[in-house]
Amino acid sequence: MILHVETAPGRFPGRPCLVWLHGLLGCGAEWREVADAFHDWPQMWVDLPGHGGSAQAVTTGFDDVSARLSATLLAHGITRYWLVGYSLGGRIAMYHACYGDARGLEGLIVEGGHPGLEDAAAREIRLQHDSGWAERFRREPLRETLQAWYRQPVFSDLNSQQRQALIALRTHNCARGVAAMLQATSLAHQPDLTGALRRLQIPFFYFCGERDVKFQALARARGLPLRDIPAAGHNAHRENPAAFRAALHELLLANDEDPA
Repeated sequence: MILHVETAPGRFPGRPCLVWLHGLLGCGAEWREVADAFHDWPQMWVDLPGHGGSAQAVTTGFDDVSARLSATLLAHGITRYWLVGYSLGGRIAMYHACYGDARGLEGLIVEGGHPGLEDAAAREIRLQHDSGWAERFRREPLRETLQAWYRQPVFSDLNSQQRQALIALRTHNCARGVAAMLQATSLAHQPDLTGALRRLQIPFFYFCGERDVKFQALARARGLPLRDIPAAGHNAHRENPAAFRAALHELLLANDEDPA
């Protein structure tokens, strides 16, 4: 039931563990360029179901992924932690904070994660959208599907070189595992978490690239605690890792109950 992870003890193991959750088509290791600046904190890089070392893990949805995350933390003796999640990983982090067994969760950082659709009609449209993409991942050559995937409007700020770099990075994926995860954790199956997020009793911050027009507008409309990442689009931690690191470091130190 536990997920594949890599861990590092950190220079100050008394601090809460930073638990990194990647987006669809990613893996835990893709956070390393950001995470390497946080050696003072214990860290855990998680491979979500259908991805990386968890490629063969099959999930039934948000409850299951949240339970797997809890079991993984328990198996590694982690009792205090922050979640840092991008896109799909951000949605899982929000769900876990709101409805999972979140004992020990001390803070939540979400980068470009959707808090949830507000009506049944939007969910039905999204279900058809995600089911169509899942079928393409299953049936078409992965590189061809990725060429189309990264031409979606949310990635419109990518130039040709950036797009091709992402496609080359993602071709290692197990296409069927990605398809299964995409369907199981479709935005159509996610509750609207906006109200629950407002009631959280832990620090919560929403990072968003300044060029990510869609998620900038969404964060403002839902009243999320927005922090802009300059010179970046949807994948802000990849496009401007230095600014992402600086913003995260500032917030962690501001909320550090046991400064070194």
